[in-house]
Amino acid sequence: MTTVALVALGVAALAPLALAAPRSPHWVSQWATPSVVLAALATAAIAGSTTTPVTGFALGATLVLCAAAATTGGAPLVLAAFRIARRQSDAGTDPRPDAGPLRGGRVIGLLERAAVAAAILAGWPEGIAVVLAVKSLARYPELREPHASEQFIIGTFTSVLWAIAVCGVGRALIT
Repeated sequence: MTTVALVALGVAALAPLALAAPRSPHWVSQWATPSVVLAALATAAIAGSTTTPVTGFALGATLVLCAAAATTGGAPLVLAAFRIARRQSDAGTDPRPDAGPLRGGRVIGLLERAAVAAAILAGWPEGIAVVLAVKSLARYPELREPHASEQFIIGTFTSVLWAIAVCGVGRALIT
């Protein structure tokens, strides 16, 4: 079952890269990618719950795959969360997922999820507070623009929750 969990983590890490190709249909990047990523994490969690703690190569693979899945897998989920929030609040807003007052969010999100994953996998959950504090201070001047605080909170919470969920699966495999 360890192999199944590791393969599922690999799928969660690679699906956003493979399914977000420029030639893929629009619905694939919008809804299929987040669905595949969530299903892969659920599979890894179920398979990982029935295994013994990993050692050796499997330990290293678990750490690498958790960091990769936490970093890349959160992007489609953040975009889906933005689409859901946009449908519920402002029906007439710009339909593009990256439209909004906060620029550079994709790169910042990747770095944020990588830092959260590193903190959790290193056994230092306090690092999440450091990451969020640094991000909040850096974005503070931009948060006064219309819809900026909403975009900031939705993106940050989705990213952090995804990274925590992935690393929780990884910690279950390790311990």
